[in-house]
Amino acid sequence: MRKPHAPLVWAHGDSRNETAFSDSLRLFAPSVTPEAMTPEQVQLLRESFARIEPQAEIAALVFYRNLFTLAPELRGMFSTSIEVQARKLMDALRYTVATLEKPDELVPVLEGLGRRHVAYGTKDEHYAIVTQALLQMLAEVLGRNFTAPTAAAWQDALGFVCATMQRGAHAVEELGRPAAHQ
Repeated sequence: MRKPHAPLVWAHGDSRNETAFSDSLRLFAPSVTPEAMTPEQVQLLRESFARIEPQAEIAALVFYRNLFTLAPELRGMFSTSIEVQARKLMDALRYTVATLEKPDELVPVLEGLGRRHVAYGTKDEHYAIVTQALLQMLAEVLGRNFTAPTAAAWQDALGFVCATMQRGAHAVEELGRPAAHQ
């Protein structure tokens, strides 16, 4: 049993942790929208992100450690330093949490992010891996503050983020396909 303030440890190869965590993930429906999130969920996102922000750089590095443990093949997709990537990640999370209740501002930004990620080689299957790495990071950094309601709020928010980014990515991919002959 872990101590109340000890962070969760996601040791690679510890099938108990990986199985328990994987079992806790839900599949994200494209119908997840910010409007569907309750004010309580939005508050949980903001409170938990406020706890992470003072250690944002560490949290982001934990995320990348988790990501590359889950999918080492993704490391080659990053051409800038992880420190630069870490700042970009935290900026994106910060913006998402701040504008979740303003989908008219958030959606175009996320769709644009999805379009840009096509050029980096991001595929649909990468979104689930990134989501898992993010949720693992949140669990590790927040420790006992990563409650079931907080986890559910993040799962819903990240589901919306992924679906919106994928919509942007698919728009680019469709433009790149040859037109069908009539």
